[in-house]
Amino acid sequence: MKPPSFAYARPGSLAEAFDLLERHGEDAKVLAGGQSLIATLNMRLSSPALLVDITAVPGLAGIAVAKDKARIGALTTHRAIERSAELGAALPLLAQAARHIGHVAIRNLGTFGGSLAMADPAAEWPACCVALDAELVVARRAGERRVRAREFFKGLYETDLAPGELVTAVEIPLPGRGHRASFIELARRVGDYAIVGVAALARPKGETLEDVRLAYLGVGPTPALAPHAMAAAEGKPAAGAAAAAQAALDRDLKPAADLHTSAAAKMHLARVLTGRALRALAP
Repeated sequence: MKPPSFAYARPGSLAEAFDLLERHGEDAKVLAGGQSLIATLNMRLSSPALLVDITAVPGLAGIAVAKDKARIGALTTHRAIERSAELGAALPLLAQAARHIGHVAIRNLGTFGGSLAMADPAAEWPACCVALDAELVVARRAGERRVRAREFFKGLYETDLAPGELVTAVEIPLPGRGHRASFIELARRVGDYAIVGVAALARPKGETLEDVRLAYLGVGPTPALAPHAMAAAEGKPAAGAAAAAQAALDRDLKPAADLHTSAAAKMHLARVLTGRALRALAP
């Protein structure tokens, strides 16, 4: 299908972008990487009067890893994250997750901030940011504010962004030495959206796992942290942690059926992936 007609603007600064967004309000849509937006335009699920292409705004792309945190610009592509050796060493969860995003052609254009702002519940980055306790840097004309990822996603394709605001960067605290990560998802075909996925982190201590974190994609309208499963797994050897987390998981997740998978099947798959992810974190 072809998209509806729309006007197009490519601002060269954040100030220009804010001008356009304020002037056109709900009739404007922001284009970052376009790998989700263009599809919705072609399917006539979105029909903005104006497309505001922010890819020419300087300072919105790049990766910086400091002693205690990493900062990823909103226009940083999935492929750049996947190929960053420095980021892969500091936050291996992101490198693992990036390989599951579409195909290379999509990863070359799609952006980190664009995916987060889209808030697709089957996307990889929202769950990773929730697991990593990331903060999103949100800019508006009056200045910046920071929103924890765990509070940013409000519902299906719904976020904490107010009209006229843009995600400009994401800051992620580094988990610290010794942490291990495991990202696993199941899709019908390579490159498809996940049926279910899990982003897992833990710090092995002796034979046990500490600081266990589990965040899921594809099981609800937002990425889902699993506090009961995390608490059940805490302080146990990997095999015991896996069994305990699986047993507690139904207190955290209430997946809904979709066109291809029943709610019961999604819950079963979430348990299977939980076991695999936690066993992969074994010391």
